Amino acid sequence: MATTTAAVATMKVAVVPKPGAAFEIVEREIPKPATGQVRIKVLACGVCHSDVLTKDGLLPMEYPRVPGHEVVGIIDEVGEGVTQWKKGQRVGVGWHGGHDGTCGQCRRGDFIHCVNEKIAGISYDGGYQQYMVAPVEALVALSDRLKDAEAAPLLCAGVTTFNALRHAGAMPPDLVAVQGVGGLGHLGIQFANKCGYHVAAIGRGPENAELAKQLGAHVYIDSKATNAAQELQKLGGAKVILATAPSGAAMSALVDGLGPNGRLMVIGASPDSIEVNPAQLIFGSKRIDGWASGIATDSEDTLRFAELTGVRPMIETYPLEKAAEAYDRMMSGKAQFRVVLTM
Repeated sequence: MATTTAAVATMKVAVVPKPGAAFEIVEREIPKPATGQVRIKVLACGVCHSDVLTKDGLLPMEYPRVPGHEVVGIIDEVGEGVTQWKKGQRVGVGWHGGHDGTCGQCRRGDFIHCVNEKIAGISYDGGYQQYMVAPVEALVALSDRLKDAEAAPLLCAGVTTFNALRHAGAMPPDLVAVQGVGGLGHLGIQFANKCGYHVAAIGRGPENAELAKQLGAHVYIDSKATNAAQELQKLGGAKVILATAPSGAAMSALVDGLGPNGRLMVIGASPDSIEVNPAQLIFGSKRIDGWASGIATDSEDTLRFAELTGVRPMIETYPLEKAAEAYDRMMSGKAQFRVVLTM
């Protein structure tokens, strides 16, 4: 008597087989969530510059690996022990992909600095696939008021800019400058405007002046044509400069644009150094701070603020099958401004 074998359900995956290798579109078995995990049917996933860490193997990780840490989808199965999340619930997963809950930082509630922090797309397979599993501590609750492709970039670029601004110490109507009108900067300008700050956008060249004004900048400073630090001082000195463009040299040039007790908030990862002499910081009690993105509740605050105020990312979308093309577009620096895969 013949026996039949049940067909195995499969999904499409854009995977990096080894560091530096080209993306491959493959079929894989749809995963099952383990204890404390959920399975997400992915609807959209942002293509972030930090995905280069996975693509080029810049951090220790296991391969093959699926990138993606700006994930929006629907829970379609819950693992054992999961009670607070339900099948059919709309969720997201951002950069912070989980924490151990037991290390010294976690015991103090500082989950973003967990010594065993997980990162979606690095510690485990991320959102460049039709289904993914994630630990419950990484899950972000989403309403239905943002489109999938709009919500995805807010889970990394959005929470990074919003969270940095709200912890930077500025109060409306303080002068807040946003360096760069790009993937991070175009969101930073919007958030700063909606927070009630006097917003100065700093770009290289005149081409982004009109767009910066449309995004909410009250002043546009062309750092190629003028000394941006001097222009900020003419406006009274910046309480906060949100440094989004990945250039240590450009950030260094802005330190003198800070006002008393001013703060340079660095969120753009740059390969070159920020150079500053002690006197620049001592006189005026100025500071330079780095800022990591945020945990799931920070992402929920970001999404809620965006819903209430109309902040939206500018996006270009690609189907999952064109993940390589989408990644190349992001890396070219020519996208305006965030690239998103849709399933």
